[in-house]
Amino acid sequence: MATPSRRHLSMLRSYTPADALTIGNASCGTIAIFLSLDYMAFGDHRRLWAALLLLPVALIFDVMDGYVARLNSRKSLLGADLDSLADVISFGVAPAVLGFTLGLRGGWDMVVLTYFVVCGVSRLARFNVTSSLLTDDATGKVTHFEGTPIPTSIVIVALLALALWFGRIDADVWLGSYRIGPAVLHPLVLLYGLSGSAMISATLRIPKP
Repeated sequence: MATPSRRHLSMLRSYTPADALTIGNASCGTIAIFLSLDYMAFGDHRRLWAALLLLPVALIFDVMDGYVARLNSRKSLLGADLDSLADVISFGVAPAVLGFTLGLRGGWDMVVLTYFVVCGVSRLARFNVTSSLLTDDATGKVTHFEGTPIPTSIVIVALLALALWFGRIDADVWLGSYRIGPAVLHPLVLLYGLSGSAMISATLRIPKP
């Protein structure tokens, strides 16, 4: 007796309109990273401005994909995981790369920037695992976030844009730099540490709109 052939999952067929917006989010973050590397190679500030502007665009995509997902009756097979992966790129890795590009290049800076990214990854993983526990049975919606959502890193991106506008980058980074033991620390990088710590906080609860 012949068995029915199994239909393979096609990436393109499985995408919903919301997933397409999520891909837009990830694309903005990825291009921002490439533009940051371009700046390191060529020193063209226009590339930095483009990188900084792409991250608010990524945030718009991130907000819109949730809105479109709620409107669309077709359930996404990839939605939640795809959204988390895109957020890691656009609101975790890209802001850290921008900070490094703008002058936070000391040894301790790299440790803090890495901590920030790891906190973002951990926060998203925790949300994916625990979202069902945070869901209101009556509405079927997540009621609150534990820790700050990773897109809040856009505040740091805005601060970096101000630093670029006022020329406070590279050797002129706000708050200066200090050698601590074997490596250099720019105190400005501690904002990344605070942001990362807020993301993984189990006691900080943010209502979900």
